[in-house]
Amino acid sequence: MKNSSKKGILLLNLGTPDAPDAESVRRYLGEFLMDPYVIDLPWLARAALVKGIILRTRPKKSAEAYKKVWTDRGSPLSFHTHDLVEKVQKVLGDDYRVLPVMRYGNPSVEKAIRTFQSEGIIEVTALPLYPQFSLAASKSSEDWVMNEAKRLKFAGKIHLVGAFYQDDHFLDAFVEQAKSAMIEFTPDFTLFSFHGLPERHVKKVERVKGTCLASDDCCARMNEANVDCYRAQCFHTAREIASRLGLSEAEYSVAFQSRLGTTPWIKPYSDVVLKEIATSGKHKKVLMISPSFVADCLETLEEIAIRGKEDFIAAGGDALVLAPSLNSSDRWVTCVSRLVSGVS
Repeated sequence: MKNSSKKGILLLNLGTPDAPDAESVRRYLGEFLMDPYVIDLPWLARAALVKGIILRTRPKKSAEAYKKVWTDRGSPLSFHTHDLVEKVQKVLGDDYRVLPVMRYGNPSVEKAIRTFQSEGIIEVTALPLYPQFSLAASKSSEDWVMNEAKRLKFAGKIHLVGAFYQDDHFLDAFVEQAKSAMIEFTPDFTLFSFHGLPERHVKKVERVKGTCLASDDCCARMNEANVDCYRAQCFHTAREIASRLGLSEAEYSVAFQSRLGTTPWIKPYSDVVLKEIATSGKHKKVLMISPSFVADCLETLEEIAIRGKEDFIAAGGDALVLAPSLNSSDRWVTCVSRLVSGVS
């Protein structure tokens, strides 16, 4: 087929089950947790843990959680990503072909690349929708795109867009969402909650050996030693958003959620911090912002807006509100369009 003048765009998110039932969740978790970037154990040990233990018990529990956030349009992560693609396509116009893909589950990278091949598209830009860099999400997704392209003998070029936690348009988009939440809710404290990672994951990317997590304030500012550190990038993101919101250091804090297993994860933990805030009595109304998620999903809607709120109130707090994620908001659409088209 004659080469197309169109440029391909992949907007890549992590993934979601096809349905909120145990079997669908089991398939999704099996693919997700067997990724060596996610559980970095030798294959046999990883398979024993995932297939022998986790997939025997977790799918049913996770399916119940998914049911709480599932809508008539399906998974929030899925439809928000599709909405974003549709709006970015309108902004970029006919010179681009924008497709949604998931690292795990559907729609697949394979399907997208085959679509590009069938349409003669030979220049593709892939944007993993993770603001901060991590091996488990960013590196895994980047490698998957490139490996699938090689396996399918894609003859064109693929450009990968990296972490964008410092991008002003991204930061301003989250500020806008937070301000929107503050119109109807006047919090007396703000907690930034990022997805957690095992400590060993962030230590793997340290540039200066022995510096990662070596002190309580090692992520207090970005420097040459921690520029690749997920935790440091999260703290930077929170500082920038807080500054734009006019929050003092006493009016917000940073924590990490969604930890699993018994190995140490990066601290502090969001659920622990929330209970400490509630029991201290100093703050009664908390605004939650989750700037590692660009689309509302299980981790924001169920873990924070439902369970986190229930736990906070049970521990003595009065109210907790989750600021909406970026989803397909206009400012975020503009930001994504700039990131993938190279417009500054």
